[in-house]
Amino acid sequence: MPDKTNIDAAGMIGILILAAALIVAPHVVSFSQQELLVLLTINVLVVTSYRLQTLTGEWSLAHVVMMGSGAYASALCSKSFGFPVPLAMITGAIVAGLIAALMSFPLFRMKGFYFLIGSFAAGEILRLIWKRFTNPFGGPKGIQRIPGFPEIDLGFIRIDFYDPANYYYLVLLVVLASLWVLYRIEKSRIGLTFHAIHWQDKLSESVGVDAFRYRMLAFVIAAFFAGLAGALYAHYLSTVNPNQFDVNTMVYVLIWTIVGGTSRWYGPILGVVALTIIDEVILRAIGADQVRPLLYGVVLILAILFLPNGLESLVMRASDALRRYRGEVPPGAIVRE
Repeated sequence: MPDKTNIDAAGMIGILILAAALIVAPHVVSFSQQELLVLLTINVLVVTSYRLQTLTGEWSLAHVVMMGSGAYASALCSKSFGFPVPLAMITGAIVAGLIAALMSFPLFRMKGFYFLIGSFAAGEILRLIWKRFTNPFGGPKGIQRIPGFPEIDLGFIRIDFYDPANYYYLVLLVVLASLWVLYRIEKSRIGLTFHAIHWQDKLSESVGVDAFRYRMLAFVIAAFFAGLAGALYAHYLSTVNPNQFDVNTMVYVLIWTIVGGTSRWYGPILGVVALTIIDEVILRAIGADQVRPLLYGVVLILAILFLPNGLESLVMRASDALRRYRGEVPPGAIVRE
């Protein structure tokens, strides 16, 4: 029988190594790569919140617009209404959730492909409103000179969040807390109900589950965290405009999610990290960043053909191989992924 103490120790060592890497990361890269780390961490929250919505079986094309709703709401609250930036960020996330709740009533009359197209139409309507009205949304140019996160001055220490390394740590704390909440939701009764609706919606309804309310709940929670990501994004760049949240950006979110996989909570994270490294580090280093759309198309096709379960399937296979090596799984036994 395997020694559980050794297994737990190995897991703890892995967590400590990951924690050390996250803490040290901004200090071993250039200034531009620090900014990339900030945006990557924000994108991690975008894709993991998007995955929560897919647990009910519905894929939306409005998720990036929900991110934009949080960005615009937070920018307006802080710049036009004088909200403190932390409060404006929370307000932006709440506004994104409320917009998602309103959109749910017409959208969840549809399912599957029709829901996908309906969400695209609803998102485009909202985005074109931002583009059409100069007051208060700034029109095509958007909102500029958005207040940044206030610095912390305790006398013995001063933290300036205009420094990308400091802002990275702020974003990291917010994203880690959000990931923990999303993980707990998935492992709760609510999360199990999401899975049940995905695989057997009619059977779930036959035993008293209100599929509409649970689909709406998943949509609202995902929008809330997307809005929070948008608020972090807006107060870092100090500007937002409608083109930052168009369908092209949504396609990248879809590809990150599909390539990473959706059966495990860490799948989309693997997708966004791997493709960002390939895109922003390798392609930019060789001066070929203009082939980004081609790269994403090729990667998506290859993933569908050879890794239909995403990059997470490689992690699961490696984990299964390690368990067999340790003797936790009898030889010849089939390990369910």
